[in-house]
Amino acid sequence: MWGLPKTRYANCNTSESSEETELFVNIGGVRQVLNGDVLNRYPETRLAELVNCASRNFDTISSLCDDYDPGKGEFYFDRDPDAFKCIIDVYYFGEIHMKRGICPICFIKEMEFWKIDISFLDECCKSNLNEKEEELAEIADKVKLILDDMDGEPAANRWERYQKLLWKLMEKPESSLPARTIAIVSFFFILISSVVMCMGTIPDLQVEDADGNQVEHPTLDAIETACIGWFTVEYLLRLVSSPNKVHFALSFMNIIDFMAIMPFYVVLTLTYLGTAVMELANVQQAVQALRIMRIARIFKLARHSSGLQTLTYALKRSFKELGLLLMYMGVGIFVFSALGYTMEQSHPETLFKSIPQSFWWAIITMTTVGYGDIYPKTTLGRCNAAISFLCGVIAIALPIHPIINNFVIYYNKQKVLETAAKHELELMELQSNEGAARKASRKSRKSSGGGVWDSSMRASHSDTYIPLLADSHRTRLQSCK
Repeated sequence: MWGLPKTRYANCNTSESSEETELFVNIGGVRQVLNGDVLNRYPETRLAELVNCASRNFDTISSLCDDYDPGKGEFYFDRDPDAFKCIIDVYYFGEIHMKRGICPICFIKEMEFWKIDISFLDECCKSNLNEKEEELAEIADKVKLILDDMDGEPAANRWERYQKLLWKLMEKPESSLPARTIAIVSFFFILISSVVMCMGTIPDLQVEDADGNQVEHPTLDAIETACIGWFTVEYLLRLVSSPNKVHFALSFMNIIDFMAIMPFYVVLTLTYLGTAVMELANVQQAVQALRIMRIARIFKLARHSSGLQTLTYALKRSFKELGLLLMYMGVGIFVFSALGYTMEQSHPETLFKSIPQSFWWAIITMTTVGYGDIYPKTTLGRCNAAISFLCGVIAIALPIHPIINNFVIYYNKQKVLETAAKHELELMELQSNEGAARKASRKSRKSSGGGVWDSSMRASHSDTYIPLLADSHRTRLQSCK
């Protein structure tokens, strides 16, 4: 039976009794004694309600704690004792700090249980909570993408079904063996096209046309045409099967794909039709400029390389450090080029003709390249060169570590997110299997004529449990089996 020590709670509505009140709580096996006057500083919290609940019935007491020992006068809570040590600080200091190692999402659930507003959480801890929420949102996005790849929802018509299959074939190499084969073939076409582009510039492999100009070998030209044909078919199939064609056309990687194949057709147009509009020399110059744009196809490798994608995202996150590096180098180049020009004016054979011309010397000196085409000839100029060299080493070395650190953090984060997404899928599959097993057992008990006994099993969630995916996507996952 529930019970409370009368001597302690008999007149708990008065201020005198609340000051003498002591609350004995057991948090996950850790026993603590709390003062009632301290807890009443925040009367809307769970502990303050427990202090002032003597005049209420035992059902109210049972709703506030997990168990009660009338002999010891002790309230038991099946909660995390480490988190409670942080939460109890709000009664003494008016703010809460999370200890290192506690999951922010779980800590927020603890605060909700003890009925403490999140505004008491310190700003430094709120930043960790925001990072965790962003990480969970990314995990949810990854899980949604995986679930969308499953055939959980039947297509409305045959065209939508074929469109979805074609999209998975061209965009999801991990979905099937044919999709992986297409990705590997596309990768080799990119490499072959890049090699052919480089070999076409070797004079020994070039031939003369009717006008005596050096052009690419016909064999290399045929290989180039075959590669462009593959890229064109690949791009068109991906465009046709794309669920959002506007987003597809404006995507950065798809713009690169378009820029890789566009020069070939522009060159054909200028070659066969341009001579009737403009002079042949202008056509050849335009063709040569467009052929240089073929180097854009090397960036197509980023589509098939997670390492290059990670590098791109890491550089995006390092704009501040890169800007700091450029600022250091810009200031150093301006200062040392001006000093070098001033100090070298006394020498009759000076190579520093102007400050803008000295910029090139400052750049190759501070970056430790040192071509030697421009060099100081006076003693002061050489001292200036030595100082600029040392400053360049320091200016480059300082921001490099944060950039590398951003790359490592982002790479490790992607690995963690992939693992967490797989874990959530396994958890959802396990829960769907448990739900199906409970339904089957209820049906069997009904058919046997016995009483129906339904035990509501509390689902065990991980620390990264995503409520967003709890309902609709679990149903889709179950229907995929």
